[in-house]
Amino acid sequence: MTDTAAPQPAPATGPQVLLQKIYLKDASIEIPQAPAIFTRTEQPAIDIALNTNAANIGNDNFQVTLSITVTAKMPGGDTAFLIEAHQAGIFLVKGFENPAEVEGVLGVFCPNTIFPFAREAIADLMQRAGFTPVLLQPVNFEALFIEHRNRRAAATAAAPVAVAH
Repeated sequence: MTDTAAPQPAPATGPQVLLQKIYLKDASIEIPQAPAIFTRTEQPAIDIALNTNAANIGNDNFQVTLSITVTAKMPGGDTAFLIEAHQAGIFLVKGFENPAEVEGVLGVFCPNTIFPFAREAIADLMQRAGFTPVLLQPVNFEALFIEHRNRRAAATAAAPVAVAH
């Protein structure tokens, strides 16, 4: 009698990035002028702030958090709303020999993976708050990562060198 079970794939070798989990870590809505803000006809100015953070949580797993804050200010300075969402993901990142490659994965690939979920969370929160959702435009995380890396390198180069006496 022969064994007809399908052959098991060989364990993957080389660099791997595997998404383990995506979740909304934190979210908040503030409408400080409600309900009066809903009677105003002026259009608010929208400001969007974005931040990423990566933390090693052990066993080649990293939590990457994409934080987005959307603030709407009315003419005159009143805040129409402030919405903040921290969308996170856990990624298994292993097999990379160069730490700079891991940094690139965590700074570019992971935020690109998380962003659509964060965009949906922001739009949903805005709609639930009674406002027309803002469509967050795609973000070039690679350009932001390179800019951050260049600023960090410039700051390191400009830092005074301590001399022991």
